[in-house]
Amino acid sequence: MKPVNLEAVKAEYNEAVLHVSRRVIVCAGTGCVANGALKVHQAFAKALEAKGLNVKLQLDYHTHEYDNLLVSKSGCQGFCQIGPLVRIEPDGLLYTHVRPIDVEDIVEKTLLGNTVIEKLLYKEPKTNKICRGFSDNPFYATQKRNVMKDVGYIDPEDAREYIGNGGYAAAEKAFTRLQPQEICDEVLLAGLRGRGGGGFPTGKKWYMARVQPSEKKYIICNGDEGDPGAFMDQGLMEGNPHAVLEGMMIAARAIGADEAYVYVRTEYPRAVARMRKAVQDATELGLLGENVFGSGLNMTINVMEGAGAFVCGEETALMASIEGKRGMPSPKPPFPSQSGLWGKPTVINNVETFATVPLIIKYGAAVYKQLGTEDSPGTKTFALAGHVANTGLIEVPFGSTLREIIYQIGGGVTSDDGSLDENGFKAVQIGGPSGGCLTKDHLDVPLDYGTVTRLGAMIGSGGLVVMNEQTCIVQIAKFFMQFTQHESCGKCVLCREGTKQMLSLLEDITEGKADDSTIRTLEQLASAVQKGSLCGLGKSAPNPVLSTLEHFRAEYEQHVVEGKCSCGKCEALAPPMIHEDLCKGCMICARKCPTGAITGEKKEVHHIDPEKCIKCGVCAAHCKFNAITGVAA
Repeated sequence: MKPVNLEAVKAEYNEAVLHVSRRVIVCAGTGCVANGALKVHQAFAKALEAKGLNVKLQLDYHTHEYDNLLVSKSGCQGFCQIGPLVRIEPDGLLYTHVRPIDVEDIVEKTLLGNTVIEKLLYKEPKTNKICRGFSDNPFYATQKRNVMKDVGYIDPEDAREYIGNGGYAAAEKAFTRLQPQEICDEVLLAGLRGRGGGGFPTGKKWYMARVQPSEKKYIICNGDEGDPGAFMDQGLMEGNPHAVLEGMMIAARAIGADEAYVYVRTEYPRAVARMRKAVQDATELGLLGENVFGSGLNMTINVMEGAGAFVCGEETALMASIEGKRGMPSPKPPFPSQSGLWGKPTVINNVETFATVPLIIKYGAAVYKQLGTEDSPGTKTFALAGHVANTGLIEVPFGSTLREIIYQIGGGVTSDDGSLDENGFKAVQIGGPSGGCLTKDHLDVPLDYGTVTRLGAMIGSGGLVVMNEQTCIVQIAKFFMQFTQHESCGKCVLCREGTKQMLSLLEDITEGKADDSTIRTLEQLASAVQKGSLCGLGKSAPNPVLSTLEHFRAEYEQHVVEGKCSCGKCEALAPPMIHEDLCKGCMICARKCPTGAITGEKKEVHHIDPEKCIKCGVCAAHCKFNAITGVAA
């Protein structure tokens, strides 16, 4: 196939854009799609066609008509909390919570009447400030979207639009003007660290694979994003799949590989479909296949679905899965860069790492290092979730603080009823099940790999779950332990049995069955699992327990010693209560209570004195109206 001419494709794109007078960009990321974004997109197409306007649903590279209205779909625009989102350019408008019923108004008033519909704009909850678009919206204003710059704007299923915005220029440079050593040196100089969890220097990993004597080498993109609450890689694969492919091509050139795999969890059907289409389009354009960029080098990329096993996020288990084996980790060394897929040198990086690489090769390491810290240059995407006003997909420079992320971008902490609570912050779980807890004491600590690791947590792939003061920390530790225990592959005893026993101890604590030795046993067991498990996932499984014990030991002790859950989230430890709406004042409970803890007049609501109550359950057993909770019936 004739090598692609990027400048010619870019010229086609620029010509097509000239024919578009307005662009309506409907967010088609998973969050907005779940809330009806595709129906909104269809409604725009029908409403505009009914007006007899020139409507295009994708950029038309052959039209000679002007004043076209382009109604396109994008990847995740980030602010998932207020979707479905509709962006209108060049007006700079961002409409929120858009429903199909709103489309007629947008067409009539905005697209035809040039009037802004204020009720569809974002209103900042603290100040009631109306935000017109991205630039004046506090959620976006303090972010630095580098890797995510085109996500939420370009059509992820249009390879020409990616090229038109500078895409594949870095890959062309790598294949035609740079030697493998130069690519490794530039990535190493940039200080890029793997975004999948461990933060290993990417250039060093590439260099280790490059020097291995082998005629066959592989590149693998790890898209098996399994952390609860994490969707960074999903957002990139859905919103800009070609950036991921370009990074993989550059990595292949750097180590001398000609074949690559994108391993995507099957729970991401939209990401799978868009990655496959991106590979197909890149192949048809001559970007993949034989004689890439006229270099005489070949490049093939395959997309494979994983079965959703969390352990397949570990690189040796992932390779076993690709080879058709059960996804279970193997001892290291040898490392994948020495002997990986089918025994050949292999580089495995995650989605965000690969999507970052074109920026480094295109602009240079010096430019890339202008953001971030010395330890951790560049930016990091985070999935911001939990008790925070503004949830979504964000990107900030390394060195940003939790305070900036939670209170500026996130809009503040919320109580259980959704209202803002300025003093309600308790902790944040960072890094998912493999991470740890950070507290109020860490709100102003710069987030980078070294600092967070020293605090007993980890950046991980980028999950940030904010917790308010009403959150039971022991329940949080139990939730993550349930996840890791369920996802343990079972290969090594310490992980398989240790996580099961840790979960059992946590259940004892939340169910009021613990004794003086429980916390000590839990801590010792967690330490053993951490030290003795085979793979990184097993070694990090105890992190949520160990970090919460370090920062919230008093809360654990309250559960065990006092038999209380101050947050009221552990039902077995909740204070005994007679519900006013159910109590009939029959007095049976008061007569049966052996400690005289229940008081009240006939036909009036009764009350339980928690200091006298021994939770024997006699009252609940005799109550005909199920009015009593907090005791064992």
